[in-house]
Order: sequence, then structure tokens, then C-alpha cells
Amino acid sequence: MNRWQLRDKLVTFFQEDIGLEDVTTNAIFSSRDRSDMVLRAKSDIVFVGEDVLIEGFRLLDESMDVTLHYHDGDFVKCGEVIANVSGRTRALLTGERVILNLLQRMSGIATAVHRAKKALNDDSIRICDTRKTAPGLRMFDKYAVRSGGGVNHRFGLDDAVMIKDNHIDAAGSITLAVERVKAYASHMTKIEVETRNVAEVEEAVAAEVDVIMFDNCTPDKMKDLVPLVPDTIKTEASGNITIDNISSYRGCGVDFISLGSLTHSVEAADIHFVMKG
Repeated sequence: MNRWQLRDKLVTFFQEDIGLEDVTTNAIFSSRDRSDMVLRAKSDIVFVGEDVLIEGFRLLDESMDVTLHYHDGDFVKCGEVIANVSGRTRALLTGERVILNLLQRMSGIATAVHRAKKALNDDSIRICDTRKTAPGLRMFDKYAVRSGGGVNHRFGLDDAVMIKDNHIDAAGSITLAVERVKAYASHMTKIEVETRNVAEVEEAVAAEVDVIMFDNCTPDKMKDLVPLVPDTIKTEASGNITIDNISSYRGCGVDFISLGSLTHSVEAADIHFVMKG
């Protein structure tokens, strides 16, 4: 992650949570008190968030010492210590909630990607995310997907063209929509088209797009559609695909499978901070 963007985000998050001060912690501890904390996994996870851990605590205490035993993308078994953190007690207690929230979310996403890849069990297909991220957290969510072994779809509306069904219906056809995009966008911008049937796939192929998405297609239907697409065009499956049913798409022939559930309904990883006595 970009360090400056990360710091800006963390400052915003701390401002939201701390306000004027952490009344509880400041009442109990002086600025001279120092403590040690342990970050531990309470279930088997893929850990992500080392930069968040380091930058977050050092924003509150520049002298904070963070010792990492695992790094982004590492598989951590239940009970293992991920990191030891030592510094001013006030900084540790004031910052732990914001930092832990991010670590749990990011590690939860990475763990979900790991599970999806394992369930799919097809190295010819890559798992990717969508734009269904929590507002303000996209850089964290996208980074977590990569750390878990997945790949990122477009980051936002400005870095790639994705012509969806509503665009097609409003424009009148895939052909017309693609023509307008090619006249408007940079030659460096890739074009993806969402398709719903054989006719739309054939039209997208004729329009010479870069990526064709098969939207809400069953694995059997997808096996009929994939042969219609030349090797020069990438293919993606999306819609109603989950970790529970992704195994049925094994061998379907697409290049990518995108899962919105990786980020829009992520289950936080079970991680906790423990103060050492």
C-alpha cells in the first residue's frame, strides 16, 4: 500500500474514534507508562495488515517497537503470535481498536480468497474481486485480496471500461456502446463487456473487446459460451458465485472468476490483542 495514502486514512480513522482524547486510558495511565501487547490469531487465518500495524501505532507513538513474526499473505494457525508490540501504554490502548478492526477485515478477506482458491482447485482460473467494497476502505480491501492470492478487478470507474447490461440497454446495443467508448477513451484503456446470452457474446467478440464477462451463467452454459471467444479475449465469470458453489465452476474454461462476497460480506478474522502482565 502507498504509505502516504495509508497514513492519511489512519489519521482520519483515529480522528473519528479518538475525538479530543481517550478519556478512559488517559485517566488511568500517565504519558510515562509503558506496556507490551501481543497480537494473536484465535483461528486459522491468512494474515494481512503489517503496514497498518506498524504505521498505525507509530502515528500515536514514534518510539513504538513492533516485532512481526508473520507477514502479509502468511498462513497463521490458531493460537500463534503474529506480532509483539511495545510502547507507551496510552498509545497501545488508544490505537488498538482501529488497528484491530482493519487487521480483522483485511485478514478475513485474504482468508476468504484462500478458501475460494482451495475450493475451486483450478490453477487455470484466477480469483478476483469487484468494486463491492466498503466506502473508504477500498485500498485495504483490494490489497487484502492480492495478499490472499487473488487479483484485482478495476480499482475504480476511471481505470478501465466495463459496459454492463444497463449501459447496453440504454445505448441500444453492445456494438454502439463499444464504438462510443473507443471514440472517447484512451487506446490504453481496456474494455470489458457484460454478456447474458450467445447473441451478446458473439456481438462482443465482433466488437473486438478485451474482456467478456459471462453474467449469471451456470457452469454448463459457460462451457458452451467459452468456445465462442477467441484466445485474444479474456473471459470472466461473475454473478451468484460463492465459496460454497465455486467448485462447480472447476474446468469451466474462463480466465477469471469474480466474487463480490470477498469484500461486501466479509467475515472478520478472529484476531485479538492481549496486554502482557
